[in-house]
Amino acid sequence: MQRRLVTQVDEQRNPRTKATVNQLLDRYLELLDVEDTTRDRYEQVIRVHIRPRLGPLQVARLDGELLDSYYAILRRCRQHCNGRVKVDHRSEDSHDCDAKCTPHLCRPLANATIRKIHFCLSGARARAVRWRWIAVNPLDQAEPPRGSVAEPDPPTAEQAAAILASAFTELWWGCFLWLAMVTGARRGELCALRWNRLDLDRAVLTIRSSIAQRDTKTWEKDTKTHQQRRIALDADTVTLLKCYRAECERVAESADVTIRPDGHIFSPAIDHSSWLRPSSVSNRYVRMCARLGWDMNLHQLRHYSATELIAAGVDIRTVAGRLGHGGGGSTTLRVYTAWVAEADQRAMKSAGIRMPAIPASTTTNELNLDRQPAELDESSPYRKIASDLRAAIRCGALEVGDAPPTVETLTKRYRVSGGTANRAVALLKGEGIVLASRGKRAFVSRVG
Repeated sequence: MQRRLVTQVDEQRNPRTKATVNQLLDRYLELLDVEDTTRDRYEQVIRVHIRPRLGPLQVARLDGELLDSYYAILRRCRQHCNGRVKVDHRSEDSHDCDAKCTPHLCRPLANATIRKIHFCLSGARARAVRWRWIAVNPLDQAEPPRGSVAEPDPPTAEQAAAILASAFTELWWGCFLWLAMVTGARRGELCALRWNRLDLDRAVLTIRSSIAQRDTKTWEKDTKTHQQRRIALDADTVTLLKCYRAECERVAESADVTIRPDGHIFSPAIDHSSWLRPSSVSNRYVRMCARLGWDMNLHQLRHYSATELIAAGVDIRTVAGRLGHGGGGSTTLRVYTAWVAEADQRAMKSAGIRMPAIPASTTTNELNLDRQPAELDESSPYRKIASDLRAAIRCGALEVGDAPPTVETLTKRYRVSGGTANRAVALLKGEGIVLASRGKRAFVSRVG
């Protein structure tokens, strides 16, 4: 045993350091090779959550039990109060407390942020092992905090139509949102699109880069997955882009300039030499939807593209390729599981599975085959739910001013996914039969 320990010391296989977590994180960030936006997110969680609680500790003391206790504190309160009675002051400067200085209320930190903290610590500790600061990384055996459940909430087809109708008061803005729906591209990718990467003859759009933003600074970078992708365009999209190109050339000619061959498709400059700022298009979209009475963001158009493709029966790998998801479709499947379930229901209604005839001994009454044709509606499940709700409103079961059944109630009653129930209610909202405003429950506004 003594000989083994001497050998380990000679080989430096049992190192131990007095360095603190702060020193490790400083060195980790110094050598970290990531994009600026990713580095900003890392530095923020390290500055706000890791350094205040763990920074002074020695790296060797950072074990699994301590991390579990630390994560428990974050799940209770994002301000790390650990149950202490405190006051949330209106300012960190010296001041006289008033009504704006309120008793502290604990709010848990989001699971996604806790996972980010875990991966920062795990990455730093892995570097410490490689640098022989410590012998082992106990976080290798620790389970990261559970991830949040993805719940995409895309606009309905009716809402999408209203959005485009409002956007096309300006041709470039309408084309921008049209492409967002058709391609499912991220906002930075849409801002980075160039004319020399659009082949209207072959109806193909190539996405190679994205525009990143930090405060007011913007720059062009690789796509999120560092891969380019080619997206096929339909005939309507090609026709629309040809009209848009002709309009851009007319404006450029009137100013006696020429559009650059590698110019950006959507640009504030007449010669299309510069790109749009991602935050500006996001803010414009939010304001436009607010005028229409909806609380929406631009990323939901990416969800819209994915859900419509899945509902149409397009295979997951193809959808993943258009969206630029990594993992061979695993990300797409994880995020859009509810919509895959709906597509599965549609598949059974449209094509179905070839089955032998029902045994003659089985009576009609046992199978309820004497229902009226209207009850055997072959439309999608969410339209069936919407139709039932309309009927309830017409017959007076739901009166004007009443709240429609909750999504949870519809999910249990019809045995469908939450996404399907959401689409049914959203369909009635798009028709104006049900109204909803931010922070208030939906209600029946008129008889359908």
